[in-house]
Amino acid sequence: MRSVFATLLACAAALGLSAFAAGAQCVGANLFDTMPEAERAALEAQAHAKPYAVGNFWRATKDDKVIHLIGTYHMEDARHARTMALLSPVLDSAALILVEAGPGEMSALKERMGKEPGLMLITEGPTLPEKLPPDVWDDLTDAMKLRGIPAFAAAKMQPWYLSMMLSIPPCAMTGLALGKGLDGLVIDEALARDLPIRALEPYDTLFGIFASLSEADQVSMITATLALEDKSDDMTVTLAESYFREEGRMIWEFTRALTAALPGYTPERVAREFAAMEEAVMIRRNKAWIPVLTKAAEEGPVLAAFGALHLSGDAGVLSLLQAEGFALERLAFQ
Repeated sequence: MRSVFATLLACAAALGLSAFAAGAQCVGANLFDTMPEAERAALEAQAHAKPYAVGNFWRATKDDKVIHLIGTYHMEDARHARTMALLSPVLDSAALILVEAGPGEMSALKERMGKEPGLMLITEGPTLPEKLPPDVWDDLTDAMKLRGIPAFAAAKMQPWYLSMMLSIPPCAMTGLALGKGLDGLVIDEALARDLPIRALEPYDTLFGIFASLSEADQVSMITATLALEDKSDDMTVTLAESYFREEGRMIWEFTRALTAALPGYTPERVAREFAAMEEAVMIRRNKAWIPVLTKAAEEGPVLAAFGALHLSGDAGVLSLLQAEGFALERLAFQ
């Protein structure tokens, strides 16, 4: 899963993994708009072959249970204001809010990071300059300097965490501390309305995913992520535009195409590794969320906000809710 994980990081940070969101003020090209027509059509066909490939805002109903689902973009964007206006009447009637990580989970995460620095930092043994080839370390230090992170700090980061930082382009780093994605705005509004906020999963779920990777896998993630460094601004723009066009599934197929173009990859290897990655990062979590969603709906109308990549697919949240007997309706977005 080495290169697959790395190519997925950029879109996962925006549409799948909320704990590492950043504010984004990037200028670049939408890579879909510059893609040859036939190539883009092929990606669209692959994406649209999956259930619920298009759409960010949905209502699921079963008997008297109502769940509104908003697929989110975890990075800051002025267009979120329009989405929040659409969500206002849903918030008016909601009994509770479900998110990937609420204020309590983020506090628990920060507390644990303070007590266990080894979760994100190398606290003993060889540091990254000793683990990486000299040319890779040189490229890495250049990339991290562009993000305001000096070499001595980068040297002590756990490889997976450093890859996450690399997946955030330099243009977005200025908003890392202050910017809020749609999840953050929903949480703020829920707090202002004194609505209960619950998490879909334990705060340490993502640590479990990363812990399952070997050190060799984590180190190779750095090399693969660096291969996309010259496209970082364009990737960020492409992700944002695709989200606001409600084409989240296209991002998955786009990362598949990027991976297929890497040296040493065959169609069989791409298929195998993407299936493994989808199971680890998406499907396993989606399945765990369904009982949380359905139980919450017994208490009254629910608004669930989570990364847009979780919506689509045979084992996406929407398909899983349909299998539980919920009727699904796509709602207007933007």
